[in-house]
Amino acid sequence: MTEVVDRSAAKGHSPVTAPSLVPGSAQPAVDVHALGEQLLGKWAAVRLQARDLAARPELHKTEGLTHTDHRARVSGQLQYLVDNGAVHRAFPSALGGSDDHGGNIAGFEELVVADPSLQIKAGVQWGLFGSAVMHLGTGAHHAKWLPGIMSLEIPGCFAMTETGHGSDVASIATTATYDPATGEFVVHTPFRAAWKDYIGNAAIDGLGAVVFAQLITRGVNHGVHAFYVDLRDPETREFLSGIGGEDDGIKGGLNGIDNGRLHFTHVRIPRTNLLNRYGDVAADGTYSSPIASPGRRFFTMLGTLVQGRVSLDGAAVAASKIALKAAIQYATERRQFNASSHTDEEVLLDYQRHQRRLFTRLATTYAAGFAHEQLLQKFDDVFSGAHDTDEDRQDLETLAAALKPLSTWHALDTLQECREACGGAGFLIENRFASLRADLDVYATFEGDNTVLLQLVAKRLLADYAREFRSVDFGVLARYVVGQATGAAIHRTGLRQVAQFVADNGSVQKAAIALRDEESQRALLTDRVQTMVAEAGAALKGSNRLSHEKGAALFNRHQNELIDAAQAHAELLQWEAFTDALRDVTDPGTRTVLTWLRDLFGLSLIEKNLSWYLMNGRLSMQRGRTVGEYINRLLVKIRPHALDLVDAFGYGEDHVRAAIATGAEKTRQDEARAHFRSQRASGQSPVDEKVLIARTAAGRTK
Repeated sequence: MTEVVDRSAAKGHSPVTAPSLVPGSAQPAVDVHALGEQLLGKWAAVRLQARDLAARPELHKTEGLTHTDHRARVSGQLQYLVDNGAVHRAFPSALGGSDDHGGNIAGFEELVVADPSLQIKAGVQWGLFGSAVMHLGTGAHHAKWLPGIMSLEIPGCFAMTETGHGSDVASIATTATYDPATGEFVVHTPFRAAWKDYIGNAAIDGLGAVVFAQLITRGVNHGVHAFYVDLRDPETREFLSGIGGEDDGIKGGLNGIDNGRLHFTHVRIPRTNLLNRYGDVAADGTYSSPIASPGRRFFTMLGTLVQGRVSLDGAAVAASKIALKAAIQYATERRQFNASSHTDEEVLLDYQRHQRRLFTRLATTYAAGFAHEQLLQKFDDVFSGAHDTDEDRQDLETLAAALKPLSTWHALDTLQECREACGGAGFLIENRFASLRADLDVYATFEGDNTVLLQLVAKRLLADYAREFRSVDFGVLARYVVGQATGAAIHRTGLRQVAQFVADNGSVQKAAIALRDEESQRALLTDRVQTMVAEAGAALKGSNRLSHEKGAALFNRHQNELIDAAQAHAELLQWEAFTDALRDVTDPGTRTVLTWLRDLFGLSLIEKNLSWYLMNGRLSMQRGRTVGEYINRLLVKIRPHALDLVDAFGYGEDHVRAAIATGAEKTRQDEARAHFRSQRASGQSPVDEKVLIARTAAGRTK
């Protein structure tokens, strides 16, 4: 069985530590070029090509447009992407694509730096609509529709979400009932809550749609399936008979996308419009499927569409990088208050609190970026067929469900903190923080609500717990006696054992003696996940023997703890990805600085959850007090390298497009300092009233 994320303990690697610095020796330096190449990852060439496009003014968001004009601009930009070969990488080579699934996502997520509306509109057209036809349909469907979808001759919609059901896809109410007399499916919206809602391309542009509906034939509901439905006349752009809809109107962001609602009144479509890779209906109405289990069939169909979550994870990381590049650049130039000098004001980034608010988020962004690269590799392995078992697909689903919530929440938090860190200037639209935050707000909701996704992860963790420890006494598990000596992962994406460090030393408390140590951090982070899941598993033990109602009530009483455990698990995955990435850094100076940054991420997680570690006896009160001290020391070490760390992201002025990140603030500050120096040198400076008062008081005492 292939691990989703290889772990150093399983591979027998020694811990990554920063090279020691001899007192008086030169301080470490970051090799920005080499680090930048590492951050680009496996699909570096595709990312660079996409960034070249994203830097072009033709694709940039024009602030201040009405939503109508913004929609028109983005629609035109889609054709620009087609003309520049930017959107067909994942499609079959026989149709002009390149069968490059990982590269397709890598390039797509870079579009967020041009305009998030463009990124998401492109995602609707090719990542959802086109991908559904490709992955849920078969050869005849590909030949009939994919060329038009790829060329933009057929703009389309992905009509899954309903007004009454978003995350609960299995309960959508739109039906597709087979009529054997005519060989047609009848697509119908039985009530208002069943309208397809928030659908990109639905308000104006969509000519076709992949519509998800309950497939009914011979009086049996076979669950949710996908159907291709023509929506509008390509000449008049008017809805076809039986189809209606309305515009969702102005949103809190992403107003370059024409989201809308769709409804169907006994709309007839050919039997062959069923995208039948996983379920088919014969002419006489007989249903067949290569997957016997309805539940497994449903999740297999939805699993083919996981790329939306993967791409949002990467796009959120890119947006965080843009924000930090602008905010840290500005903080090295902006001066405020003369705390340590009577003449020169302090640079913002020299203030400890400013370092805290930006460097901790910088560390998290690096961790999220390294974790995304592993997710992208897993995605490519599955969709290229290199590693495409049922277990691989389940692992991919779980990994995407774990990482997408963290990165999208982190992007929103980072954009807001960077906005505030830049003061009033950060609020100006020209500096993009407010605009990007508005556009990314919905990233926390679509392609799976973040909280619901973490609940899916929690259920997977519980399943792993039940499978691995069904016969193990909880007290034994909590003491980490069973199997600790192996040092291997318990499951690919589920529970993992406390590191060998803990097994060798007998307790997590001893591991906390040196919080800066890699294995200590791993032990503490891992222990928290294991303990939380084990406690929830013990609380829910036997719930499968309860009535449906009582079982649901019991689960609900522990829902919050389970979601917290899932989030802790995802944070551990990010920390592990960061640690894995350190092993690929050959330059000693860069490895030193990145190790400090990794430690800052790990210690920040421990500090955030310090109450848990104290209440559960994992850290003493005395040791807990040192966490903040360690973090403050790391901030001082990282400070000289802050610009190098954001420059390594590889985004230039045409990507960042923030006036405060152009060096203009340094010019203003230098001008101000030169003015006051000149004034003092001339002897013409007015006397400060406080100085005059002090002189007068001194004269009186003589």
